[in-house]
Amino acid sequence: MIAFPDISPNVFTVDLFGQEFSLRWYALAYMAGLLWSWWLIVRAVKQPRLWAGTPPMVPEQVERLLTWMILGVILGGRLGYVLFYDLSAYLADPSQIYKVWQGGMSFHGGFVGVVVAGIWFSRREKVPMLSMGDLLALAAPMGLMLGRIANFINAELWGRETHLPLGVAFPGAGQNCTELVGICARHPSQLYEAALEGLLLLILLTFFAFRRGWLKHPGAIMGLFLIGYGFARFLVEFVRQPDVQFISEGNPLGLALQVGGYGLTMGQILTLPMLAAGLWFTFRARKA
Repeated sequence: MIAFPDISPNVFTVDLFGQEFSLRWYALAYMAGLLWSWWLIVRAVKQPRLWAGTPPMVPEQVERLLTWMILGVILGGRLGYVLFYDLSAYLADPSQIYKVWQGGMSFHGGFVGVVVAGIWFSRREKVPMLSMGDLLALAAPMGLMLGRIANFINAELWGRETHLPLGVAFPGAGQNCTELVGICARHPSQLYEAALEGLLLLILLTFFAFRRGWLKHPGAIMGLFLIGYGFARFLVEFVRQPDVQFISEGNPLGLALQVGGYGLTMGQILTLPMLAAGLWFTFRARKA
């Protein structure tokens, strides 16, 4: 068993005009992930050899795209969490919905937000939709990796109980253990996700985009991302502690999915459409 490292959830704290301002690791992960996305997309559109014809965007458009992606991630991620994970609590006190700084973001909601913002931007700027989807998918794994590392630092979204040596004793997790006696060790599922959804997927997508010419087949990189993320998330959910909101009586939607979903977690259920869409986009693109 590994003792949880004593890491502050804040990168730093400063006093400004009598008010404390803290930069949290999670916020830093978002900013770094978005900057990486901007850099990688600009790099890709500056290399005509990667595309079957003219690159779908120019660097100036990428800056405008970044603004809409930020809005899509924040609004979609928050609304997804509210609707799928803790609906009754937010209906009881709607004023809590906008308090994003208190936590509560859903990847699947953020994904939908990015899709909606991307479709709108594509039509407005006359950018080929599938090619832009490829660029967004190519840039996503870095943000996923950094976000999961931030989850680990914050000691949140931990895994299920384990006897394995790599189990981590997260602060505040012992009270929820049901099988282990004494100090409760749990799977560091955040780091599993950082490795699979982040680092491994980043390597694969970068390789196929820059070395195997998959950007010449619109939709192929996007499809591979959906397959890779969906498969990785589905596997890690087996050792990740399910969200308590999903199994609570205050979430009728969650209970309905639990009863009809044969024991699958909310994360696994929401991942199934991503897997199906990924397979369809990949096969369609590779046959074109």
